[in-house]
Amino acid sequence: MTAQPLAAPSSPGDPTAAADAPAIVARGLTRTFGTGAGIVTALDAVDVDIARGAFTAIMGPSGSGKSTLLHSLAGLDVVDHGSIRIDGTEITGLSDEALTKLRRERIGFVFQSFNLLPMLSAEQNILLPLELAGKRVDRAWLDTITSAFGITDRLSHLPSQLSGGQVQRVAIARALVTSPAVVFADEPTGNLDSHTTEEVLEFLRLSVDQFGQTVVMVTHERDAAERADRIISLADGHIAGDEDLRGQR
Repeated sequence: MTAQPLAAPSSPGDPTAAADAPAIVARGLTRTFGTGAGIVTALDAVDVDIARGAFTAIMGPSGSGKSTLLHSLAGLDVVDHGSIRIDGTEITGLSDEALTKLRRERIGFVFQSFNLLPMLSAEQNILLPLELAGKRVDRAWLDTITSAFGITDRLSHLPSQLSGGQVQRVAIARALVTSPAVVFADEPTGNLDSHTTEEVLEFLRLSVDQFGQTVVMVTHERDAAERADRIISLADGHIAGDEDLRGQR
């Protein structure tokens, strides 16, 4: 029997969004940079759905549009044309204030540099999104994720006192603490050695399998992408491939 994911605390998503509906629905995404003869089309009328409770990898060569797609889906970049719905909420056209609130409450981020604040303990770093959003701490959920990631005994330590793998686990725990609709990971293994890379992918995979989290990861590494359930490949601003890997596990 397949183990069911542990239930995370309910997120403040749109109550009308069906549980089996895609976490993200994007249509006609177009994004250009530059003007005149120097204009570059990073995304060219891209349509994509991101499945809820799955691990999706976005791949492509440099300049393919993969990072622009992730940043657009996450509300970090504004598309020229198109529509993006996250957890049932249309984000294109939101005010800066509303978009900031949505990112704090319903989106988690794992960056290549991890972005932990050096003066805060591991626990304070993990809880920072809740503090910024003015939300109470669910100690049971915090205990669940820190125990699963093996960092319970490191919560009082500063980032400088943690190993590279522990820093990554703290960063992923921080992304999960608000029980977001989606966690976006932007080249999270780009600067890591092989051992730490494996740890990062293992814990992103655990976030999906054990907690039912939706994870979207941009990577240029095929080996990393193959840990996902699905690989979307981009080339010249278009989707060039879409592989379902679930039957290969």
